[in-house]
This record gives sequence, C-alpha cells and structure tokens, in this order.
Amino acid sequence: MTAIAVTIAGSDSGGGAGIQADLKTFSANGVFGASVLTALTAQNTLGVSAIHDVPPDFVRAQMDAVYSDLKVTATKIGMLSSSVIIEAVAEGLEAHATGPVVLDPVMVAASGDPLLADGAVSSLLSRLMPLADIITPNLHEAAHMLGMSVARNEADMLTQGEELLRLGARSVLLKGGHSDGDDSADLFVDKDRNTFWLRERRLQTENTHGTGCTLSSAIAAALAKGSDLQTATRDAKQYVHGAIAAADQLDIGGGHGPVHHFYKLWST
Repeated sequence: MTAIAVTIAGSDSGGGAGIQADLKTFSANGVFGASVLTALTAQNTLGVSAIHDVPPDFVRAQMDAVYSDLKVTATKIGMLSSSVIIEAVAEGLEAHATGPVVLDPVMVAASGDPLLADGAVSSLLSRLMPLADIITPNLHEAAHMLGMSVARNEADMLTQGEELLRLGARSVLLKGGHSDGDDSADLFVDKDRNTFWLRERRLQTENTHGTGCTLSSAIAAALAKGSDLQTATRDAKQYVHGAIAAADQLDIGGGHGPVHHFYKLWST
C-alpha cells in the first residue's frame, strides 16, 4: 500500500516552510503527500507581510474530501491561526481515520511574526493536543503553552516536557534548536516514561527557514511508512540535520533561506 501523509497547515508563498516544506519533506522521504490549507501567507525569506485565513467550513470540506477517498497513514498539523479553525480541524480528525497525528504547535514564524492568536492557545491545548500522538514544540512555544519562562538548560527542558504530558500530551519532542551551546539537543518524553535525547552538532548557517515544519513532517513521513514513534523521531532528526547542513548549497532570497529538502537527490 502506498504511504500517504496529509499536512494540515498554512501556505508559505516563499516555499520554505508551511505546506510547501511539508510536501517537499514527504516527497523526499518516499511518501505521497496530500494537503489541507488553513491559511495563506504572503511570505518570503524576510518575513510575513499578510495572512489570509481559510474559512473553517472550507478547511473541514478539504479534510472530508481527502480522508473520504485517500487511505491516509499519517497526519501532520501545522499553522492553525484561530480557535474556530482549531475546532474545525479537531472535528475533522474525530470524524476520519487519520493515522498517527503529529502536532507542530506553530505560534511564531522564524522572522518573529505571530501566526497564532493569543486566545487560541487554550483551544490548541484542550481540543487538539489530546488527539495528537506527538507534539513538537520549540522552547518558546512550550514556554508559551505552559505559561512558563523559556527553558534555559536540559533540566528545564525535562521539567517542561513532563508538564506538557501532564496537560494531556501523549508524547513530546521538545526542540532545543533555540538553546545555546555547541549541540542541538531535542528531548523525547512520553506517557510510558520513555525519555531520550536526540543530539546533533549545531550547524553555523543563517538558512534555517522551515526547520520546525520539516522536522514534524519528517516524523509524519516515517510514521506513514510504518515506523514506531521513537524510530520516527530519530530518523527525522537525522534527515533535518542533513537538510540544514546542505542549506548553504541553495541561494534563495535575501533573508533566512530554507533548508535543503532534496539534499539526497539533487546534484550539486
């Protein structure tokens, strides 16, 4: 059976993040990608200049169309900018067979532009987090979800990962890419008390646009092909590290360029 993953997220007109990054990641990892658009952004490597939300009933119509026909084996959720869209997505997930669900709680773009309304965080926690098999917040997103200060070290990360489990998450990959130090360390924790760190040497590049979207999509791609969650997170970390390492091979835009999703396939 063909592995099929669905991304439910916003569009990045610059092509480096959002739906575009998700579909590239699925394809690069041997998975057929389908999509449900939740928002359109006018965006490039320099920032986000405008956002147009897709009406909630049309978000649900896209979900119904995709899941009623395709045998979906994993789902990734990204940018959901409002409570009404979160509710539409939650209802759609409850109505269909979605495969494992990866929730990336996108709140702020890499440029610093907000992508989630403040009032929607509680909806994200109460409606979507319990439906997800894993959530993948970065340090700032986790702190915002918990109403805590940003984790300063690995002990803080472990505390916040466990707090997210107490709030209802089944498993958490807390991304440490925004921390200081020579290593980029991500923390995996789950309800069964499985805990491990994923470490890679920190790479020096300005071209990291779409890293979070790419990581969560790579997890979904691995799950779509039948990997267990722990293997999927390990494989996704390695794929993203390679995509960042190859990012400077691309010459895209005048700001923070994208990672290189097809570094294994393109000749340089």
